Amino acid sequence: MKRDELNDLAAFVVVADEMSFTRAAAKLEMSPSALSHAMKALEDRLGLRLLARTTRRVSTTEAGERLLRTLRPAFEDINAELAALYELRDKPAGNVRITTPRHAATSVLCPMLPGFLGAYPDIGVEITINEGLTNIVESRYDAGIRLGEKVAKDMIAVRIGPDLRTAVVGSPAYFANHPIPNTPQDLASHRCINYRFATSGRLYAWEFEKEGRSFQVRVDGSLIFNDGDLILAAALAGQGIAYLYEDQIADLVAEGQLIRILAQWCPTFPGYYLYHPNRRQTPPALAALIHVLRLKSAREQTAQAGM
Repeated sequence: MKRDELNDLAAFVVVADEMSFTRAAAKLEMSPSALSHAMKALEDRLGLRLLARTTRRVSTTEAGERLLRTLRPAFEDINAELAALYELRDKPAGNVRITTPRHAATSVLCPMLPGFLGAYPDIGVEITINEGLTNIVESRYDAGIRLGEKVAKDMIAVRIGPDLRTAVVGSPAYFANHPIPNTPQDLASHRCINYRFATSGRLYAWEFEKEGRSFQVRVDGSLIFNDGDLILAAALAGQGIAYLYEDQIADLVAEGQLIRILAQWCPTFPGYYLYHPNRRQTPPALAALIHVLRLKSAREQTAQAGM
């Protein structure tokens, strides 16, 4: 079959689908008269009338309908295979290095990695846990993940996680020997498990909110960590009251291993953002990761809004 004949058959399918020379010609980026001439030449070569023309529409004849039933699935298969080849050609590859807090890694990154790596087998992901702020350019990271307020203004930031909420918890064993606080100020008389920032060295002041007013409470206790998982373990062991993220403790509260307190005082705030340098072109591997994280974030935010 000559190339022109194949082109005419492809054009015939478009005309039959559009039922209009004008619309089909626009779709094929050619003039209606040239398309009409091509269809007439196809009919002459086959010795059959394929199209019935009226002033208002174009329809297929019996012969045209029979030919269409053969051509349509054939061209659909060709288009599907071409799309697969384009995808193969454009398949992102390479390594993505990310610096992230542990909580972001466990709650946002790790759950999506199996599906992501399955879809993009030529991409490698390296994750470095770092609770402090990191200059990703100097440290040669492709991207970082932090809470929105901690992202530098000269970076491109993409929301990748749902809203977060804090939670104050203690074990049943701890509260068996200590009264349950009614207000954040009551924490002053309790053993609290502190968090120390690795970069600044200062202790984290617990953040609360009531009737739109934000305030901080500095707590005291015999234990200080710079890791949320260790704080959680100490709380489970009855060593004091902990201040953590709600998603870290939800299952444990439901199981009765922890008791949540002061819930009405705990604020909700925007979740994690992935940030990266403002380049003219984002590396394909990083762009693919951002795409998947944004889709996941959009689904979670929709689900959160519907709760």
